Amino acid sequence: MSQAERSKRLEGALLAVDRREVERIVGEALDTQDQVGVLERLLVPALDAVGAAWEGGAASLSQVYMAGRIAEDLLARFLPAATPAAASPRVVLGVLEDQHVLGKRMVHAYLAAAGRPVLDAGAGLSPAALAERAAGEGATVVLVSTLMLRAALRVQDLVAALRARGSQAAVVVGGAPFRLDPGLWRR
Repeated sequence: MSQAERSKRLEGALLAVDRREVERIVGEALDTQDQVGVLERLLVPALDAVGAAWEGGAASLSQVYMAGRIAEDLLARFLPAATPAAASPRVVLGVLEDQHVLGKRMVHAYLAAAGRPVLDAGAGLSPAALAERAAGEGATVVLVSTLMLRAALRVQDLVAALRARGSQAAVVVGGAPFRLDPGLWRR
């Protein structure tokens, strides 16, 4: 079966909220690919397609939410466990204001697979809390994930809080609002 066919099957299983089928498809893929390859070439395209289905009115928000939850569970089970970060990590990762951690888990998995130490600051963080943690750790890069536009607009508060603490860390953003508005990161 081709990668495109497998990804299409995975998309269908995610939209059907068929956890068992999703696990079977991913398990089959793991028999022939490494974990990062499965994430990159199978799970991400299927999740992109689910998101596009929602944007086009062909999927409900609840289907997108459940697909994300199933994917989060898969990441926790199939991808490398988070390696303990060094005492003073240079990369800090967190989710502003909400508890949707799928994007954060995916980025963390990539970094862990690449052997890059990263401190996972958690989710539901205020800009001040993430800035305090990042500055306190001496981070040179702060990776931020958001799901809601409200949280994305708070990134500017994070940058101001970092600068107020003397941190010149680069802030890298991602998440749904930045996909829907590719120029949003400039604000």
